[in-house]
Amino acid sequence: MMKTMLQFKKVVSFVFIGLLFQSFTLTAFETNPDAIIGVWKSGEGNAMVRIYKNGSKYQGKVVWLKEPNDPETGKPKQDKNHPEEATRTRPVLGMINIWGFSYKETNLWDDGNIYDPKNGSTYSCTIKMINPNTLEVRGYIGVSIIGRTDNWTRQQAK
Repeated sequence: MMKTMLQFKKVVSFVFIGLLFQSFTLTAFETNPDAIIGVWKSGEGNAMVRIYKNGSKYQGKVVWLKEPNDPETGKPKQDKNHPEEATRTRPVLGMINIWGFSYKETNLWDDGNIYDPKNGSTYSCTIKMINPNTLEVRGYIGVSIIGRTDNWTRQQAK
């Protein structure tokens, strides 16, 4: 009986310590404005964006493309759909495509923009961290109810 009671106390202590550690880990994730920093793969899996801090704001640039070359020309993809003709020859790889984000509240970065080189359009954007390895990126025009959401996955350095 005494041995069973000691084993039970050990199990309860172990579970309590585990829960305590988990709560510290979750709290650190929820309140860290820099948690967004890293390399993220788009939901379609066709691009990776490195998000970093620039002054007090967060921005990101395209660091990998599944198809880096234009199938028509065989040369690196260019921003051929940009509304400004002078910008249509800039490469997509290395392009800053998200910018202006501020950390607003727990797991939310707002007041940013996202540029889609597929159609040459810029949208208002919010980013919400669902968990340490998933971002919900929402681009919209006007109000955020009218828009599109994409889930990005954190990429680990190899």
